[in-house]
Amino acid sequence: MSPRALHNVRAVGPVDGTPLVLAHGLGCDQKMWHRVVDAFAVDHRVVLFDHAGAGGAHPSTFDPDRHASLEGYTDDVVALLDDLALGPVVLVGHSVSATIALLVAARRPDLVDRLVLVGPSPRYLDDDGYRGGFSAAEIDELLATLETNYLGWSDVMAPVIAGNPDRPELGAELTASFRRTDPQVTRAFARATFLSDNRADLARVRTASLVVQCREDAIAPVEVGRYVHEHLAGSRFVLIDAVGHCPQLSAPEALVAAVLDYLAGPPAP
Repeated sequence: MSPRALHNVRAVGPVDGTPLVLAHGLGCDQKMWHRVVDAFAVDHRVVLFDHAGAGGAHPSTFDPDRHASLEGYTDDVVALLDDLALGPVVLVGHSVSATIALLVAARRPDLVDRLVLVGPSPRYLDDDGYRGGFSAAEIDELLATLETNYLGWSDVMAPVIAGNPDRPELGAELTASFRRTDPQVTRAFARATFLSDNRADLARVRTASLVVQCREDAIAPVEVGRYVHEHLAGSRFVLIDAVGHCPQLSAPEALVAAVLDYLAGPPAP
């Protein structure tokens, strides 16, 4: 079975449009992009897929050993882009997939023309002089809750991640996404996500990049977005007036405008 079949690939938009590949985050699937796909597909060939074990991905895609680190997910995306053979693409990564996108570009710069990093975080744990947003105790508690009470974790964390308590439908949509995903898959992906430290990998990337940061984000604070921008050569930073970790849900128009404005101009040197 080809990688495109394994990862439930769907493509929309003009065949001759610039390829725009959308990579979803933890506990989600390609449906997370439904509010922005049509706008991107006017002029771009938009490619959506599901990470290992998520959404409509074939059950065989997930391997607990291989996907114990983000390198396993990076392998998947590299294989998928090779299989699609679209030439260099614009790779859009949300949340942990922003880090995966960075690792893909570092390993295979021939596959990626530009990166769009939405709410990126190369390390979620606070460190000396670095604010990741979480203490070690908070990450331990998060992972422990995932192990013992997955449904409870989904109900509590989804509204926090979505933000916008005055728009409870956003948290409900994210909760439904978490519940669609196999808890074993989410637990492994969460460990790979929250225990990783990819700050050193930023220096390996030479691909032009856009960092999109929400002004208020409980998962990846503004300081993290600025850190990525400051340590990523050839990057542009855009702070959008949005709340929550998922602007494709809470502020789709602002996210689309930021991305299309960036793609309309020349990449930073």
